[in-house]
Amino acid sequence: MRSNCASDRRPPSACRSPRRQSRTVPKTSKLRSARLVCASESCDYVFYDNPAPVVAALVEHGQTVLLVRNKGWPEKWYGLVSGFLEKGESPEDGVLREVKEEVGLKGEIVSFIGAYPFLEMNQIILAYHVRGHGEIVVGDEIAGVKAVPPDKLRPWPLGTGQAVRDWLAARGGLGPTVA
Repeated sequence: MRSNCASDRRPPSACRSPRRQSRTVPKTSKLRSARLVCASESCDYVFYDNPAPVVAALVEHGQTVLLVRNKGWPEKWYGLVSGFLEKGESPEDGVLREVKEEVGLKGEIVSFIGAYPFLEMNQIILAYHVRGHGEIVVGDEIAGVKAVPPDKLRPWPLGTGQAVRDWLAARGGLGPTVA
């Protein structure tokens, strides 16, 4: 069970069980680090704080790879098209939806690149190589789009940068990582 507010990723200070509203306390086991559990012995509530699933698309459009800058990001930060997987959506449908929403392209999945932990954000990223078709139309969440030739593309150390690294390595064109 998670917090009553889906966007609230902070551990609850009170049990969120519909049966009880007691305080939570840390509990450790031999196999896991501490998790918050209900202080009442008669309640089985556990705050798991599982990672949120994120889909990411390395979008090839013509002879370039598209990088996007989300609104609110620093001006020099660009990344892959990405977003949260929605309830009832397959990762494949989710990544194609994000490509349509963020850059207005019809996407075609070429391959699954890999799954990557993004511990800093408590996310698991499912990355796909997507071929984009059509004219770029910048979505509401996007502040900028950059088209980069694959031989100029450089991975970055966090988040979707790992998928860029693996995609480049698979095509034999791995350049140095940008710090």
